[in-house]
Amino acid sequence: MREGLEFVVAWLVLKTLGALPRPAARAAGAALARVIYWLHAPLRRTALVNLRIAFPEWTDAQRRRVLRGFVRQMGWQAAEFAHFPRYTPQNVDRVIQIDGLENFLAGHQGGKGVLYLTGHMGAWEMAPMRQALQGYPLHFLVRRIPNRRVEELINRYRSVHGNTPVDKKESARAIFKVLRRGGAVGILIDLNTLPEEGVFVDFFGVPACTTTGLARIALRTEAAVVPVYVFWEPALRKYHLRFEPPLDVVRTGDEEADVVTNTARFTKVIEGFARRFPDQWLWVHKRWKTRPPGASELY
Repeated sequence: MREGLEFVVAWLVLKTLGALPRPAARAAGAALARVIYWLHAPLRRTALVNLRIAFPEWTDAQRRRVLRGFVRQMGWQAAEFAHFPRYTPQNVDRVIQIDGLENFLAGHQGGKGVLYLTGHMGAWEMAPMRQALQGYPLHFLVRRIPNRRVEELINRYRSVHGNTPVDKKESARAIFKVLRRGGAVGILIDLNTLPEEGVFVDFFGVPACTTTGLARIALRTEAAVVPVYVFWEPALRKYHLRFEPPLDVVRTGDEEADVVTNTARFTKVIEGFARRFPDQWLWVHKRWKTRPPGASELY
């Protein structure tokens, strides 16, 4: 019963936002996001704790102002997501432009595939959509949604322009196959993970358990690692999909040490984005939930 209700709600939200003109859909999405945020006190508490950790010099008023911007951004992204079927190669530049495509092409020229270093930055769901409409569809890792019907609905929108979501728990074989063909794989590395799946590296100066998947795959395949993110540009009223130059992957011959070193360097990329665009990163996630042995809880 509950799963059916969740599906109906998700379907109605997507269909309603998708039927509205884009400005109205973004306004409705922002309003819906505000309601959800204020109905869920744990989300607000988590976000404030995270911002106190990341920006201890700020006042709570500054943090709340950033969170209001974050909630608006999430609502806008929901509206854009609902409009994915409307976007075409001819009209998508009105909504989101590409910067630094030459950096992706430089990584692609290596012939061993491209790994997208990315995270929950800006309107992250829009990156694969815009990439595909440019003619470069990709595979990207996703975490399972407990409700199967909701997951299928969301993945239909994610795949509408030719992209392929890959279940995080069944990803290794698919990733290596894509990279051997010279394809591109997006991996979001900024969520908390379990100790057996990650290593502790600094994020805003505090150890955060971070997936080692991107580093291990890069070391074993020699695929190019290209930082990718989407940010909202208020002055232009558009999103930008930005490709940064490929990163040099540290290879000393000690794989475990190299995994830690590269994971730390990759995490600095995410931190740099969050510092530059503090209202466009996922503060409602318990990023520091897993703690090093003996460390106190933060939430």
